Amino acid sequence: MPQTSGSYNSYDGAELAYHLRPARDGAATPPLICLAGGPGRDAAYLGDLGGLDARHTLITPDSRGTGASPAAPDPLAYAFPALAEDLESLRTHLGLERFALLAHDAACATAQAYAASYPDRLSRLILVTPGSRLQGELPTDAEEIFESRAAEDWWVDAYVAVHSLPDTRDFAEARSLLLRAAPLAYGRWDAPQRAHAATEPDQLNPVPRAAFWQGVDEAACRAVLERLQDVHCPVLVITGDRDAVTGMRAGELVAASFPPRTSWLHPLFGVGHYPWVDEPEMFRPLVEDFLAGREPV
Repeated sequence: MPQTSGSYNSYDGAELAYHLRPARDGAATPPLICLAGGPGRDAAYLGDLGGLDARHTLITPDSRGTGASPAAPDPLAYAFPALAEDLESLRTHLGLERFALLAHDAACATAQAYAASYPDRLSRLILVTPGSRLQGELPTDAEEIFESRAAEDWWVDAYVAVHSLPDTRDFAEARSLLLRAAPLAYGRWDAPQRAHAATEPDQLNPVPRAAFWQGVDEAACRAVLERLQDVHCPVLVITGDRDAVTGMRAGELVAASFPPRTSWLHPLFGVGHYPWVDEPEMFRPLVEDFLAGREPV
Protein backbone atom coordinates (compact mmCIF):
# COMPACT_ATOMS: atom_id res chain seq x y z
CA MET A 1 0.00 0.00 0.00
CA PRO A 2 1.29 3.51 -0.77
CA GLN A 3 2.31 6.02 1.85
CA THR A 4 -0.43 8.41 2.95
CA SER A 5 -0.27 11.73 4.77
CA GLY A 6 -2.30 13.21 7.58
CA SER A 7 -2.27 16.09 10.02
CA TYR A 8 -2.92 16.70 13.70
CA ASN A 9 -3.32 19.67 16.00
CA SER A 10 -0.51 20.01 18.50
CA TYR A 11 -0.62 21.42 22.04
CA ASP A 12 -0.56 25.03 20.82
CA GLY A 13 -3.05 24.58 17.98
CA ALA A 14 -0.44 24.24 15.22
CA GLU A 15 -1.49 21.84 12.46
CA LEU A 16 1.45 19.50 11.87
CA ALA A 17 1.93 16.78 9.27
CA TYR A 18 2.76 13.11 9.50
CA HIS A 19 3.14 10.26 7.02
CA LEU A 20 1.83 6.73 7.36
CA ARG A 21 3.43 3.81 5.54
CA PRO A 22 1.24 0.70 6.07
CA ALA A 23 2.81 -2.68 6.73
CA ARG A 24 3.19 -4.46 3.41
CA ASP A 25 2.20 -7.81 4.89
CA GLY A 26 -1.08 -6.36 6.16
CA ALA A 27 -0.17 -7.12 9.77
CA ALA A 28 -2.26 -5.45 12.43
CA THR A 29 0.70 -4.93 14.75
CA PRO A 30 0.91 -1.59 16.60
CA PRO A 31 2.56 1.17 14.54
CA LEU A 32 6.16 2.30 14.97
CA ILE A 33 6.56 6.08 15.23
CA CYS A 34 9.85 7.22 13.68
CA LEU A 35 11.50 10.58 14.38
CA ALA A 36 13.89 12.20 11.90
CA GLY A 37 17.06 13.95 13.03
CA GLY A 38 19.30 16.50 11.39
CA PRO A 39 18.30 18.42 13.39
CA GLY A 40 15.75 20.14 11.18
CA ARG A 41 15.91 17.64 8.31
CA ASP A 42 12.85 16.59 6.33
CA ALA A 43 11.71 13.14 7.45
CA ALA A 44 11.76 11.83 3.88
CA TYR A 45 15.37 10.70 4.32
CA LEU A 46 14.21 7.90 6.62
CA GLY A 47 12.41 6.24 3.71
CA ASP A 48 11.16 2.79 4.71
CA LEU A 49 14.10 2.33 7.11
CA GLY A 50 15.61 -0.55 5.23
CA GLY A 51 12.31 -2.35 4.69
CA LEU A 52 10.90 -2.08 8.21
CA ASP A 53 7.53 -1.47 6.57
CA ALA A 54 7.46 -5.12 5.51
CA ARG A 55 5.97 -6.05 8.89
CA HIS A 56 5.36 -2.75 10.66
CA THR A 57 3.29 0.30 9.92
CA LEU A 58 5.61 3.30 10.06
CA ILE A 59 4.36 6.72 11.17
CA THR A 60 6.82 9.52 10.47
CA PRO A 61 5.97 13.06 11.62
CA ASP A 62 7.36 16.17 9.96
CA SER A 63 8.70 18.25 12.83
CA ARG A 64 7.96 21.97 12.81
CA GLY A 65 9.43 23.82 9.86
CA THR A 66 10.29 20.62 7.97
CA GLY A 67 8.50 18.70 5.24
CA ALA A 68 4.80 19.59 5.16
CA SER A 69 4.73 21.11 8.66
CA PRO A 70 4.65 24.91 8.91
CA ALA A 71 7.27 27.09 10.49
CA ALA A 72 6.86 27.96 14.16
CA PRO A 73 6.22 31.59 15.15
CA ASP A 74 8.24 31.06 18.33
CA PRO A 75 11.80 29.67 17.90
CA LEU A 76 11.45 27.86 21.24
CA ALA A 77 8.94 25.53 19.55
CA TYR A 78 11.84 24.06 17.56
CA ALA A 79 13.72 23.02 20.69
CA PHE A 80 13.69 19.30 21.35
CA PRO A 81 11.67 19.43 24.61
CA ALA A 82 8.89 21.23 22.70
CA LEU A 83 9.16 18.69 19.86
CA ALA A 84 8.57 16.01 22.50
CA GLU A 85 5.28 17.73 23.34
CA ASP A 86 4.36 17.63 19.65
CA LEU A 87 4.95 13.88 19.79
CA GLU A 88 2.59 13.55 22.74
CA SER A 89 -0.05 15.45 20.76
CA LEU A 90 0.46 13.04 17.86
CA ARG A 91 0.04 10.06 20.20
CA THR A 92 -3.24 11.49 21.46
CA HIS A 93 -4.41 12.14 17.89
CA LEU A 94 -3.65 8.55 16.89
CA GLY A 95 -5.40 7.16 19.95
CA LEU A 96 -2.40 5.12 21.08
CA GLU A 97 -2.27 4.14 24.73
CA ARG A 98 1.35 3.01 24.39
CA PHE A 99 3.61 2.84 21.37
CA ALA A 100 7.07 1.92 20.14
CA LEU A 101 9.32 4.82 19.19
CA LEU A 102 12.37 4.91 16.92
CA ALA A 103 14.54 8.01 16.66
CA HIS A 104 17.62 8.77 14.59
CA ASP A 105 20.51 11.16 15.16
CA ALA A 106 19.48 14.44 16.86
CA ALA A 107 15.91 13.19 17.27
CA CYS A 108 17.27 10.83 19.91
CA ALA A 109 17.35 13.89 22.20
CA THR A 110 13.66 14.48 21.45
CA ALA A 111 12.93 10.83 22.16
CA GLN A 112 14.78 10.99 25.48
CA ALA A 113 12.90 14.13 26.46
CA TYR A 114 9.64 12.37 25.61
CA ALA A 115 10.62 9.25 27.57
CA ALA A 116 11.53 11.42 30.55
CA SER A 117 8.15 13.18 30.52
CA TYR A 118 5.93 10.25 29.48
CA PRO A 119 7.70 7.04 30.52
CA ASP A 120 4.46 5.04 30.73
CA ARG A 121 3.51 5.80 27.12
CA LEU A 122 6.40 3.88 25.57
CA SER A 123 6.41 0.13 24.96
CA ARG A 124 9.84 0.09 23.27
CA LEU A 125 12.43 2.75 22.48
CA ILE A 126 15.03 2.48 19.70
CA LEU A 127 17.76 5.12 19.43
CA VAL A 128 19.78 4.93 16.22
CA THR A 129 23.28 6.49 16.09
CA PRO A 130 22.57 9.12 18.76
CA GLY A 131 24.75 12.00 19.79
CA SER A 132 25.45 12.70 23.44
CA ARG A 133 25.18 16.47 23.80
CA LEU A 134 22.25 15.88 26.18
CA GLN A 135 24.60 13.82 28.34
CA GLY A 136 27.01 16.77 28.47
CA GLU A 137 29.85 15.04 26.67
CA LEU A 138 31.03 15.25 23.07
CA PRO A 139 33.31 12.23 22.52
CA THR A 140 36.19 12.44 20.06
CA ASP A 141 35.94 8.94 18.63
CA ALA A 142 33.96 10.17 15.60
CA GLU A 143 37.00 12.20 14.58
CA GLU A 144 39.19 9.15 15.14
CA ILE A 145 36.92 7.06 12.89
CA PHE A 146 37.13 9.77 10.23
CA GLU A 147 40.93 9.90 10.44
CA SER A 148 41.12 6.10 10.17
CA ARG A 149 39.57 6.26 6.70
CA ALA A 150 42.17 8.61 5.20
CA ALA A 151 43.13 6.11 2.48
CA GLU A 152 39.69 6.25 0.84
CA ASP A 153 39.33 8.21 -2.41
CA TRP A 154 36.81 10.73 -1.11
CA TRP A 155 38.66 11.55 2.11
CA VAL A 156 40.75 14.61 1.16
CA ASP A 157 37.80 16.52 -0.31
CA ALA A 158 35.62 15.57 2.65
CA TYR A 159 38.35 16.70 5.04
CA VAL A 160 38.55 20.13 3.38
CA ALA A 161 34.75 20.45 3.44
CA VAL A 162 34.47 19.49 7.12
CA HIS A 163 37.09 22.02 8.14
CA SER A 164 35.51 24.75 6.01
CA LEU A 165 32.04 24.39 7.55
CA PRO A 166 32.72 26.26 10.84
CA ASP A 167 33.64 29.45 8.93
CA THR A 168 30.67 29.31 6.55
CA ARG A 169 27.92 31.88 7.03
CA ASP A 170 26.06 31.26 3.77
CA PHE A 171 23.60 28.36 4.02
CA ALA A 172 23.79 27.57 0.29
CA GLU A 173 27.54 27.17 0.64
CA ALA A 174 27.04 25.08 3.77
CA ARG A 175 24.76 22.75 1.83
CA SER A 176 27.44 22.29 -0.81
CA LEU A 177 30.08 21.57 1.82
CA LEU A 178 27.81 19.07 3.57
CA LEU A 179 27.39 17.16 0.33
CA ARG A 180 31.18 17.04 -0.15
CA ALA A 181 31.56 15.81 3.44
CA ALA A 182 28.75 13.25 3.12
CA PRO A 183 30.90 10.11 2.60
CA LEU A 184 32.09 10.26 6.21
CA ALA A 185 28.53 9.45 7.32
CA TYR A 186 28.38 6.09 5.56
CA GLY A 187 30.12 2.76 5.94
CA ARG A 188 31.09 2.86 2.26
CA TRP A 189 30.57 5.21 -0.66
CA ASP A 190 28.62 3.14 -3.20
CA ALA A 191 25.55 3.95 -5.33
CA PRO A 192 22.92 3.58 -2.54
CA GLN A 193 24.94 5.81 -0.23
CA ARG A 194 25.54 8.42 -2.94
CA ALA A 195 21.84 8.52 -3.81
CA HIS A 196 20.83 8.89 -0.18
CA ALA A 197 23.41 11.62 0.48
CA ALA A 198 22.29 13.60 -2.57
CA THR A 199 18.94 14.28 -0.91
CA GLU A 200 20.41 15.94 2.18
CA PRO A 201 21.15 19.52 1.00
CA ASP A 202 17.55 20.20 -0.05
CA GLN A 203 16.12 18.55 3.09
CA LEU A 204 17.88 20.77 5.62
CA ASN A 205 15.99 23.66 7.19
CA PRO A 206 18.26 26.26 8.81
CA VAL A 207 15.96 27.77 11.44
CA PRO A 208 14.73 24.49 12.98
CA ARG A 209 18.30 23.25 12.82
CA ALA A 210 19.73 26.27 14.64
CA ALA A 211 16.95 26.39 17.26
CA PHE A 212 16.96 22.71 18.24
CA TRP A 213 18.90 23.47 21.46
CA GLN A 214 17.27 26.88 21.97
CA GLY A 215 16.77 27.64 25.66
CA VAL A 216 17.95 24.20 26.79
CA ASP A 217 20.58 24.83 29.44
CA GLU A 218 22.62 22.47 31.58
CA ALA A 219 19.96 22.37 34.29
CA ALA A 220 17.27 21.38 31.79
CA CYS A 221 19.47 18.61 30.40
CA ARG A 222 20.21 17.36 33.89
CA ALA A 223 16.49 17.25 34.70
CA VAL A 224 15.81 15.11 31.63
CA LEU A 225 18.64 12.74 32.53
CA GLU A 226 17.37 12.38 36.10
CA ARG A 227 13.88 11.46 34.89
CA LEU A 228 15.27 8.85 32.49
CA GLN A 229 15.89 6.72 35.56
CA ASP A 230 12.11 6.25 35.72
CA VAL A 231 11.95 4.80 32.20
CA HIS A 232 11.42 1.05 32.39
CA CYS A 233 10.48 0.14 28.84
CA PRO A 234 13.18 -1.79 26.93
CA VAL A 235 15.63 0.55 25.17
CA LEU A 236 17.86 -0.39 22.23
CA VAL A 237 20.75 1.89 21.24
CA ILE A 238 22.31 1.17 17.84
CA THR A 239 25.74 2.46 16.82
CA GLY A 240 27.98 1.98 13.78
CA ASP A 241 31.72 1.38 13.92
CA ARG A 242 32.22 3.57 10.81
CA ASP A 243 30.04 6.43 12.01
CA ALA A 244 32.25 9.51 11.72
CA VAL A 245 29.31 11.79 12.58
CA THR A 246 28.49 10.79 16.16
CA GLY A 247 30.86 7.87 16.69
CA MET A 248 30.20 4.97 19.04
CA ARG A 249 31.09 6.39 22.45
CA ALA A 250 28.04 8.68 22.35
CA GLY A 251 25.78 5.65 22.10
CA GLU A 252 27.46 4.13 25.14
CA LEU A 253 26.75 7.29 27.14
CA VAL A 254 23.12 7.35 25.98
CA ALA A 255 22.56 3.68 26.84
CA ALA A 256 24.05 4.27 30.29
CA SER A 257 21.52 7.05 30.93
CA PHE A 258 18.72 4.49 31.34
CA PRO A 259 18.23 2.13 34.29
CA PRO A 260 20.42 -0.98 34.34
CA ARG A 261 19.01 -4.11 32.72
CA THR A 262 16.51 -2.12 30.63
CA SER A 263 18.84 -0.90 27.87
CA TRP A 264 20.92 -2.69 25.28
CA LEU A 265 23.78 -1.23 23.27
CA HIS A 266 24.26 -2.94 19.91
CA PRO A 267 27.11 -1.90 17.58
CA LEU A 268 26.87 -2.78 13.91
CA PHE A 269 30.08 -3.35 11.98
CA GLY A 270 30.85 -1.87 8.58
CA VAL A 271 28.08 0.63 9.27
CA GLY A 272 28.05 4.43 9.44
CA HIS A 273 25.49 6.99 10.59
CA TYR A 274 22.67 5.54 8.46
CA PRO A 275 22.65 1.80 9.19
CA TRP A 276 19.50 1.11 7.17
CA VAL A 277 21.29 2.45 4.09
CA ASP A 278 24.64 0.71 4.65
CA GLU A 279 23.42 -2.67 5.89
CA PRO A 280 19.63 -3.04 5.79
CA GLU A 281 19.96 -6.80 6.24
CA MET A 282 21.68 -6.19 9.58
CA PHE A 283 19.55 -3.29 10.71
CA ARG A 284 16.06 -4.51 9.87
CA PRO A 285 16.20 -7.94 11.61
CA LEU A 286 17.74 -6.35 14.71
CA VAL A 287 14.89 -3.86 15.02
CA GLU A 288 12.22 -6.43 14.12
CA ASP A 289 13.48 -8.82 16.77
CA PHE A 290 13.56 -6.07 19.38
CA LEU A 291 10.02 -4.99 18.56
CA ALA A 292 8.93 -8.62 18.87
CA GLY A 293 10.34 -8.80 22.40
CA ARG A 294 13.63 -10.51 21.59
CA GLU A 295 16.38 -8.38 23.12
CA PRO A 296 19.91 -8.54 21.68
CA VAL A 297 22.34 -10.92 23.33
